[in-house]
Amino acid sequence: MLRGFATISYWADDLEAAKDWYAELLGIEPYFSVPGPDGRAGYYEFRVGDYQHELGLIDNRFRPGGPDARPGGAVMFWHVDDLESAVKRLLSMGAAPYEKITERGEGFVTASVVDPFGNILGVMSNPHYLEVLAAAGPQA
Repeated sequence: MLRGFATISYWADDLEAAKDWYAELLGIEPYFSVPGPDGRAGYYEFRVGDYQHELGLIDNRFRPGGPDARPGGAVMFWHVDDLESAVKRLLSMGAAPYEKITERGEGFVTASVVDPFGNILGVMSNPHYLEVLAAAGPQA
């Protein structure tokens, strides 16, 4: 039934600031946007990583149930090659610590931060991810 990660959505009160922050973090601009019914930006989407997963940024005014003041929900962990450097960079960009670097089992190490817009952003060293990537063959 579940075939793989398709899109993760993060919410922001200031969508333009979130777009700029993630563009700086990722080193790319969003490839897709959708205006809200009032003509202001409502959604930006980036394609990220080896499998071009989708990261969507949505204006908080469209959040189901209305804006929530605290981080919560599922934590999506993004594989990174250098976990410590990734955490340092995120913190230097204004993210706040959420969960410290934690060993979860042999080779599986996680950490998470809260981005400046209230979303939990997980990063992880994950040998399984690297095995799947290697099995997929050479990347473009």
